[in-house]
Amino acid sequence: MSVPAAYLGIVLIWATTPLAIKWSGEDGSFLLGVTLRMALGYLLCLLLLLALRIEFPWHAQARRSYLAAGLGLFGAMLSVYWGAQYIPSGLVSVIFGLSPIVIGVFAMWWLGERSFSAGKLFGIVLAVSGLAVIFLPRESDVVIAPLGVAAVFLAVTLQSLSAVWVKRIGGTLHPVAINCGALSIAVPLYLLLWLLFDGTMPQALGERSLWAILYLALFGTALGFNLYFYVMKRVSAAVLSLITLITPVLALLLGQGLNGEVIAPHVWLGTAAILFGLFIHQLGGRTLRR
Repeated sequence: MSVPAAYLGIVLIWATTPLAIKWSGEDGSFLLGVTLRMALGYLLCLLLLLALRIEFPWHAQARRSYLAAGLGLFGAMLSVYWGAQYIPSGLVSVIFGLSPIVIGVFAMWWLGERSFSAGKLFGIVLAVSGLAVIFLPRESDVVIAPLGVAAVFLAVTLQSLSAVWVKRIGGTLHPVAINCGALSIAVPLYLLLWLLFDGTMPQALGERSLWAILYLALFGTALGFNLYFYVMKRVSAAVLSLITLITPVLALLLGQGLNGEVIAPHVWLGTAAILFGLFIHQLGGRTLRR
């Protein structure tokens, strides 16, 4: 596969995933939606592992990597599925755009990386200010909407912490193997949680919900993760970081056009601040000097 095609695939998958998450829970609970997605995605990953004859090691370091990735996947997806019920789908993508900043903070704390220049710190302050603008409730907001924003930001935090944890453990595992290992941890936890707190299946899943779950399992879980690692090895960090600047805007527009979501002016303002802050953070002091 060509790198541009893989790059475009990541952008499209990440931009459409939040809307698919909302649609997947229309005819059942959010727990059912995330459990079905992860279970189907796990089966697809196992088939991919066998078809490509990729090694699936089970030594101590590999098990620690699977545990770190799996717990992060479980906590992050559980939080984002709950939060996505109460906020526009495009806003989910905007908040996930903060991932590079949160990962940088955890890397500084846990890995001892000291890469925060004045420009990067300014970008962080600007992005957090944008999040605050979105988070502050308005008279027209649904009462629980701030909790939805907080839940998605918790998902970003858990996913970022998991990524740094995996990096701390080290190793050279294949991305598909890490994905399968993480799902081996997360899927049983999802099934247990669904049985304890829901345990019911709707009489019939609507066509849109069913296709959304299948889309998330195939593209969001089985394909998107592997495309990201494929591109990451072949492009610069600056080019890779542009994905987090492109996808939030596309996700907001898709939510408006396909789901009738009304995006308030203060959300657009906060989004602009987050994306500009992320842009400055990614380029560091070079942007300020220019």
